Amino acid sequence: MRGWLALAFGLLAVVVGALWTVQGLGYLDGSMMSGRTAWAVIGPLVSLAGLLVLWLALRARRRTPSA
Repeated sequence: MRGWLALAFGLLAVVVGALWTVQGLGYLDGSMMSGRTAWAVIGPLVSLAGLLVLWLALRARRRTPSA
């Protein structure tokens, strides 16, 4: 169960980044972020950071012997 926090954080960042991207592109209405170009740029960056965290966490889990 090692590294579950990093995995959860990475997955959360990917989901939140995708949500922000969709809102920024104007596909989801009802928010102050809807249709704003800044969120259409920030969202993919957050998703990419989350994917990087996921990749590093999975790589660390494979290298660490389980007890």
